[in-house]
Amino acid sequence: MFSHLPATPDDPILGLMAQFRNDPRASKIDLGVGVYRDEAGRTPILDCVREAERLRLAEEDSKSYQGMAGDPAFTAAIEALALAEHPVRRDQRVFTAQTPGGTGALRVAAELIRHSRPDACLWLPDVSWANHPSVFQAAGLRLREYPYYDPHSQSLRADALLAALAQVPAGDVVLMHACCHNPSGVEIPDRLWPEIAALAQRRGFVPLLDMAYQGFAEDLDRDAAGVRTLAAAVPEMLLCTSCSKNFGLYRERIGALSLIGDGARTTAAAGSVMLGRIRNLYSMPPAHGAAIVARILTRPTLTAQWRDELAAMRERIRRMRALAASRLAATGLQRDFGFIERQRGLFSFLGISTAQVDRLRDEFAIYLVGSSRMNLAGLSAGNIDYFADSLATVLRERPGPAPVSAP
Repeated sequence: MFSHLPATPDDPILGLMAQFRNDPRASKIDLGVGVYRDEAGRTPILDCVREAERLRLAEEDSKSYQGMAGDPAFTAAIEALALAEHPVRRDQRVFTAQTPGGTGALRVAAELIRHSRPDACLWLPDVSWANHPSVFQAAGLRLREYPYYDPHSQSLRADALLAALAQVPAGDVVLMHACCHNPSGVEIPDRLWPEIAALAQRRGFVPLLDMAYQGFAEDLDRDAAGVRTLAAAVPEMLLCTSCSKNFGLYRERIGALSLIGDGARTTAAAGSVMLGRIRNLYSMPPAHGAAIVARILTRPTLTAQWRDELAAMRERIRRMRALAASRLAATGLQRDFGFIERQRGLFSFLGISTAQVDRLRDEFAIYLVGSSRMNLAGLSAGNIDYFADSLATVLRERPGPAPVSAP
């Protein structure tokens, strides 16, 4: 059965992790892997998480199943975090299920779309998270692209985006990053969300929002502005959320899928179908991480502590963006890197060639993925000058064409 199978190529980011780990050079910098790091280069356990985990272990009295939808306290709290007191919640138009991470939410969404409308196309931005296409194709969905990122100006192609969405057929699904676009850092501005909502309403396409970084751009409410604007305008939409970044729970694999229907009865029926897809995929979600998040979001002292810790992570990333832009400008390079400070979230494209990315790794132990996507949280006050000087050396000696999309 298996002897004829060729080996699957290594995932480029996971392969990069292994190379970095095995690199003996003390000066090495990891700007590739998409996790938050503090000033010391660690991915810390938040203090609120430690306390919530202590409470979880003290209070847990059973290891029985919780059901296919997961922990009710978690799903209610994560739904409120995304939608606040939105009318769709009051009208019982939302059904939320816990999933194994944000990727699990995306896969359940894909299965639900495929089951509900097998002929639907799913539209992705022309630059998106590298795993998006494979997750949706694995569920049998057909993919199309819409214009999003301009690699020359490192900005949003707003007019082209709106023009493309104006042609999306009714019943198709359009995926959008709610905030902190991965991999470009280029967000949809607040002023465009009402226009996108109007197009979705007029054309009849279904928005699918991927919100993996709520709280990492401006704050929890502003980062959810697009989600709430669309929810108020369209009859149906899907929302995938993740607790990996904003709670630092990467290895606990905690996410959620929220379905908004055009009425309470429709939502309940569609929710039952969602649970059927979950039953076929993994049956029941894991409990531990969801219990941690539920305790944080339902206990005011822990909620306040979490908001403070989240704000500290967000502000550190913003400081590193400003510092990177200023230190690169101080090298005297003719290229303008001011876009790094203007963008949001963990990531930006440096806009350098694959050969230059390779040289940064081979000669200077600075690790980026091949598209030149960099994780700003990998920078610190202690390594920023080395990073800027190394990049300046590479750009002065061997200029090359920049890549235009993620791998």
